[in-house]
Amino acid sequence: MIELLAPAGDLEKLKIAILYGADAVYIGGKKFSLRARASNFTSDDIKEACRFARERGAKVYVTVNIVPHNEDMRGFADYARELAGIGVNGAIVTSLEYAAVARRVAPELEIHLSTQASVANSRAANFYKSRGFSRIVLARELTLEQIKRIKENTDIELEVFIHGGMCVAYSGRCVLSNYLAGRDANRGGCAHSCRWRYFFDEPGGGEFLMGSKDLSGLRAVGALIDSGVKSLKIEGRMKSVHYIATVVRAYRRLIDEYLKNGEIADYAYYESELAKAENRETGSGFFFGHPGAAGQLYAGKSESEKTFVGIVRSYDNETGVAVIEQRNYFAPGDALEFFGPRLANARITVGDIWDEEGRLLDAARHPRQIIRMKVPFPVRYPDMIRLVD
Repeated sequence: MIELLAPAGDLEKLKIAILYGADAVYIGGKKFSLRARASNFTSDDIKEACRFARERGAKVYVTVNIVPHNEDMRGFADYARELAGIGVNGAIVTSLEYAAVARRVAPELEIHLSTQASVANSRAANFYKSRGFSRIVLARELTLEQIKRIKENTDIELEVFIHGGMCVAYSGRCVLSNYLAGRDANRGGCAHSCRWRYFFDEPGGGEFLMGSKDLSGLRAVGALIDSGVKSLKIEGRMKSVHYIATVVRAYRRLIDEYLKNGEIADYAYYESELAKAENRETGSGFFFGHPGAAGQLYAGKSESEKTFVGIVRSYDNETGVAVIEQRNYFAPGDALEFFGPRLANARITVGDIWDEEGRLLDAARHPRQIIRMKVPFPVRYPDMIRLVD
């Protein structure tokens, strides 16, 4: 069965990802992981994450995917034992030495090869299988036909990124951040230097970016499932809970429709849903051929409008009043859209809103403020709310 794999930068995001339909989540601990500037998980957080996932039939993978220097070897064996003891299903690694240590001290831990290793052919996949890896996260620079051929020539599990940020460097192996900001991208400190604004040092030269468009591979999902890929992966451990919920929900429904019917009736619906998440401009990456200049961002900026305004905490069926944790500003008269794991998109116009003490408010102004408002249909945690244009 195909696996939908979602990112989680903290415990709240992990729970949202699973509740919205992820079969598995990948997280980072406080060490040995890229995305060092994400909130990341303490040992107690990882233990709670594994308990929450296990009770819902989901899996937890932990990234230990830095390119380690000598000093990064200290303490890794103890960390691998700890992950296995907590109940983590697998570790995502780049280093062959990390893999060897993990196999020796925690043989029950699945070892997945990070996309940082840039595996782009079946011989490399089979080599890593011979070294004890159970899954390969393929390089992102592959077409659907190339992925299909790799799968035809190896029986190791394959994982493919289908949505999220793309690196201008080959599978994320970049040195720009280290040279320009003193932050090593391959040891968790990426400063996203490719997304900075650069200037031509000549009259009339102007400014430019040199990053790639974000990946949106929804039109490739059916072909990936048919090719025998094991896991479809969403990128974004530093994204918001709204992003996680929106993207996971869309891909969950698309995958389920394809598995049920063997085709997708309306891609436009899923594209419109994904567009509600906080994305930069997107493209299909390498799935349908080399993206060329059309797959790059030389101008523009991230789309990070404050459309996410709240998450439902509870609902009183008798009074029709919802308790909501506010996340961004909204006010009476605004048009809102509710959505959730079981809730179809439903819109209302905001009427009166009250604070916890029952005082009437002219607006919900304060992040994480608890407010109450009438909603004409049942809602529940973790249904979310966003502004409608």
